[in-house]
Amino acid sequence: MYGHQGPVLSVCWNKVRSYSFDIHPIMMNRLQEGNKVISGGADNAARMFDITNGQSQQVAQHDGPVKVVKWIETPQGGILATGSWDKTVKYWDMRSPTPVATVQLPERCYSMDVQYPLMVVATADRHIQIFNLTNPNTAYKTIISPLKWQTRVVSCFTNSASSGFAVGSVEGRVAIQYVEEKDSSNNFSFKCHRKDQTPNAKDQSLVYAVNDISFHPVHGTFSTCGSDGTIHFWDKDARTRLKTFEAAPGPISATAFNRNGTIFAYAVSYDWSKGHSGMTPGHPNKLMLHACKDDEVKRRPKK
Repeated sequence: MYGHQGPVLSVCWNKVRSYSFDIHPIMMNRLQEGNKVISGGADNAARMFDITNGQSQQVAQHDGPVKVVKWIETPQGGILATGSWDKTVKYWDMRSPTPVATVQLPERCYSMDVQYPLMVVATADRHIQIFNLTNPNTAYKTIISPLKWQTRVVSCFTNSASSGFAVGSVEGRVAIQYVEEKDSSNNFSFKCHRKDQTPNAKDQSLVYAVNDISFHPVHGTFSTCGSDGTIHFWDKDARTRLKTFEAAPGPISATAFNRNGTIFAYAVSYDWSKGHSGMTPGHPNKLMLHACKDDEVKRRPKK
């Protein structure tokens, strides 16, 4: 066990490498084993915990809370990216206490995802910055979210012929956004995580935040979860829903597929969507694992 001096806002693993570097790795070979947890917190720091020996150390520092930590695998080796409410993204070589580079953002970092060489950063005021990590210090493109309300999450496509990402907002909507202009005709958005005011109303007037979006590592389909306690699997290419889970007894705050997409993990916990008054005693706080069936996650033929 190890701790931060404030709430933890993000965690990631350092990834397993199939080879090591002898000349000038960005990361030392001992960091290539996939046995270290990296976390970012409201104490303005990122910390690394080695599960083999129980040792922890600080590996990054910001002037504001660290909202997101992401491990980036590049052809030259692994590197840590941290996104903060101090309006910066920093890249870190773990051997050095100072960042390799610092990128200024237009606003506070709310969400960030990476599928090398694509990195997408979502900030306050609905800004979205798109980076090509072959040139990591300058944004390749900056856009305003196609969704009208605050951005909650961005998630990069996996196993896709064209580069892109999904955006989720606090207003129960998801946008599918492609990076290149030639693919822009495939951009679209849709409503989700909404309920009827009464069973017979059919008005979908109860609107919930989309808390997380996770893409399947093999099939490129994706999940959404929300403050309404529901999870859905979707096929962006066929523009159809693949599966709906039974509602959980509380909001779903985070989700993830394992490396081959056979297991889907989700967290049931309070997401502060109703403020302090919603934090009631006995609120569920648990991790759940779902064994994925092929027909739940495989792409459907386009209509």
